[in-house]
Amino acid sequence: MNSTTSTNRAVANSQALAAAEQILYDFLLESVQEENPEELINNFRRLFIEGRTYGDAKVFSALDLLVKSKNIEEKFNCFFNRCCYILVNRWQMTPQMQSAIPEFVSVFDNLGAPRSGHASTPLRVKQLVKGFIETDQYLKLQRIANIIAAKRTNTLVGGLIDRYPYLYDHCLLSDDSSQEHRETVKTIKSQAKKSFEVNISRYVTYKVRMAEMKDTRLIVPAQGSRIIQPVNNPTLLTDTELNRSLKQFVGNVENGYTYKGLSHDFLAQTANIQTFKAFKRELYEYLLGSVEPPYGRGQFNKKITQILENCVPQWDDQPPSEFLLTRTSSHLLNFLIVESASHPEHYVFMDMITNMGVTKTIGLLLKIVLVSHKIRPYLEKRFGILFNHYESFSSDGVPWLVKALENLQIALSVHFGKVDLSGLRGFNKS
Repeated sequence: MNSTTSTNRAVANSQALAAAEQILYDFLLESVQEENPEELINNFRRLFIEGRTYGDAKVFSALDLLVKSKNIEEKFNCFFNRCCYILVNRWQMTPQMQSAIPEFVSVFDNLGAPRSGHASTPLRVKQLVKGFIETDQYLKLQRIANIIAAKRTNTLVGGLIDRYPYLYDHCLLSDDSSQEHRETVKTIKSQAKKSFEVNISRYVTYKVRMAEMKDTRLIVPAQGSRIIQPVNNPTLLTDTELNRSLKQFVGNVENGYTYKGLSHDFLAQTANIQTFKAFKRELYEYLLGSVEPPYGRGQFNKKITQILENCVPQWDDQPPSEFLLTRTSSHLLNFLIVESASHPEHYVFMDMITNMGVTKTIGLLLKIVLVSHKIRPYLEKRFGILFNHYESFSSDGVPWLVKALENLQIALSVHFGKVDLSGLRGFNKS
């Protein structure tokens, strides 16, 4: 066989596989618009999980061709992931159908033995699907289902994913996620952020009103008077921890300044600074101003000095720029939180929490983000790495992580969200 014939055959096979994939995509796109979720889930299980024949012979033939093709393992995961999201994305857009998403994902929980009598197709389908459920793509699909179901019947860290919309981009999306799936995640992220902001605002308003009643020594309202309805704490922090967190992120924390005030003052003072080296010295003073001296005098301040000195020193004589600030901030976050998923060590972060407490530790990270807004997604990704690392742990076993995630949720909502905490002055009296 000459090279031309071989190439032509390869092109023909590739085209045949692409056509088979499209037949299956079209089948699902049509089915999700015409069939109710229960019926479609059953048909999906029959065809894509059990590998049984389907009413439309063309559809089954396309699947048969696909799963029996050579070297299909790597391509199958992307193909199957897209098939799943055709259903998930459509159901997500219709509130009354959203409950079908966790039900759909649950069909992968117990894969039965392949049915006999259909040559090797059922066996091959099951082998490929079993390979898919071991991928990161399936893990992200499970997280979507957890968010929709908002079930925390178990106590694993992974069951808390719905609480933290700032993790969604890094825990639910991958490089090969379709635009439609990205829009779905964007929608549920927006809904989750809004829900938290409304709930925390209502909780603060309730606490303010209760504090006002206590301060003015009001008698229990007479019959017919308006009674203040209790509002539950929307976080996993205790009321005392939540109060401390809100005071930290809304109130004055250093020299009469709030975190936002400190960042504005720092940026104003360094606006005309001449060299990147001088800027890094000012950045050191800005960051370490929130670190208590006993802890800083240990190794912490020295390590921060080393990080800053070693950050692109070849640019020390150049004027500061947004690029250099972003580069420096990313180096700091690598050191303070975690470097990467392949190197998930986070000893410094644990040490800060142990010595400074969770709230002040998150406050230090917030100071970095407030002077370099472009670094915020990078901060969120660091916490996404920690979340993924501890996903299978009991939340009771890593209380410091849960408290850090909750405090970061509050800090980001206060400084980057639309949460209304105008009544916090009264709350702080409680």
